[in-house]
Amino acid sequence: MITYAHVRIWMSINCPIFLKAGPIRHQKRCIRKLLNKSTYIWLAVDPDVKRVVGFINALSDETLTAYIPLLEVAEDYQGQGIGKCLVEKMFETLGGHYMIDIVCDDALVSFYEKLDMNRTCGMVVRHYENQSGIAGDDF
Repeated sequence: MITYAHVRIWMSINCPIFLKAGPIRHQKRCIRKLLNKSTYIWLAVDPDVKRVVGFINALSDETLTAYIPLLEVAEDYQGQGIGKCLVEKMFETLGGHYMIDIVCDDALVSFYEKLDMNRTCGMVVRHYENQSGIAGDDF
């Protein structure tokens, strides 16, 4: 059974995190750094194997706005409702905020619409060569 933990600092969890096997491969130290710099973090942990199998993070001014940059679930745990549960838990955490923003690919729009999010228009810049972290950053 998957357990969920709301943490403020990633290092407070002592178990390995999965590394995504798809086209975006964040280095382990990069993931730890981005989670440590997040305002809010929810983790999905499989206690049977002592492994983080999913996470969601949010950046916030802790007053009005929050942005959810990443929701990740290990490939072998997808389709079990873990992502949905992580989003719901983060929404509970961010409940008092005026706005909660997520930018996602078109293929994921229906997932977020089922969670009562509304499609909107937005603009982004992506530096795909930096998907493993800022170039030159020492992780």
